[in-house]
Amino acid sequence: MKKKFVGVLTAGGDSPGLNAAIRGLGKAALQRYDMQLIGFLDGYRGLMQNRTVRLGGQQLSGILTIGGTILGTSREKPTRMQVGGKFMDMTEAMVDTYQKHHLDVLVCLGGGGTQKSALHLKQAGMNVITLPKTIDNDVAMTDVTFGFDTALGIATEAIDRLHSTAHSHHRIVVVEVMGHNAGWLALGAGVAGGADVILIPEMPYDIEKTAAAILQRSRGGKHFSIVALSEGAMTRQYYGKYSALKEAKANAESKKEKKEVSQELLELEEKHRNHTFWMSRTLEEMTGLESRVTILGYLQRGGTPSAADRLLATRLGTTCATYIAEERYGVMVAARGDGVEPVPLEEVAGNRKTVPTDHHWVDSARAVGTCLGD
Repeated sequence: MKKKFVGVLTAGGDSPGLNAAIRGLGKAALQRYDMQLIGFLDGYRGLMQNRTVRLGGQQLSGILTIGGTILGTSREKPTRMQVGGKFMDMTEAMVDTYQKHHLDVLVCLGGGGTQKSALHLKQAGMNVITLPKTIDNDVAMTDVTFGFDTALGIATEAIDRLHSTAHSHHRIVVVEVMGHNAGWLALGAGVAGGADVILIPEMPYDIEKTAAAILQRSRGGKHFSIVALSEGAMTRQYYGKYSALKEAKANAESKKEKKEVSQELLELEEKHRNHTFWMSRTLEEMTGLESRVTILGYLQRGGTPSAADRLLATRLGTTCATYIAEERYGVMVAARGDGVEPVPLEEVAGNRKTVPTDHHWVDSARAVGTCLGD
């Protein structure tokens, strides 16, 4: 059997479990299938620039528990990469690199954007397989992404710790949790950490109802509240304006009209960047309770991956090696219950897995009296 040559890259934001996945893929590919691996540094940019590192036994040793990625990463896309001060489509250069190394397949580890870029490279003639990682847990067609469990644990611990200061000072503590436009992280951490209010993007909230729920707690003798706020959460008023502008942009008949609407969208989104602090001030004014903000930020992405993420990343990585041996290309290696399934990239790219409003976590939050802002 012809020896297979495998390229590997990590793209998008760093995430716990990336090194575990690289190790799982690499060790299975080397020891079980006698493949040869090279890593491309800093995501798709490294592929374009042909910056590589050999992935042998020495490079794969001791990385299971290390956070981040030994290959480095970037958010640049094949179709829009900055070169010489200009944004250019560098797909052809990437195909050239792929061919120079006589690769049989390129393995891309990443979130939603990485899946779209991988599909583009497949359409350009490469054999591609992807692994789903992101702390946001929003990659479509997989039960879970590696990185999510670690981030969930960190966010939950943060909420646990903030309970004591909120209680001691009779404060509202607003905890901003990452998650982009999906509420999995805020919802999961909020339920697990006993947050009193949980606000997520999938359920636009009413600020008056949120304040009323906090006041009701205060009247009942509980003079503090923890608000778990997803970074993508929005008020009903903002959601209405945002949706109307998005629709207007889609229906714009002229370039001028589309440009004007796009500018309005940018201005609206810019205002929303300070949403967490606005909400904190507004709740303080409405309730008379002192309010403080804690933004967890990149803390959620760093550090040692949890046991669950190491297991998941290793399972997906080793299965990826098997798919390469079987030449099952053009797929994402998806988690399905206790098993793994190959899902065509066409079914993944461009889609996002968001929280259903009837999800059992939502129902559990309501059952214990958590306010969801609606």
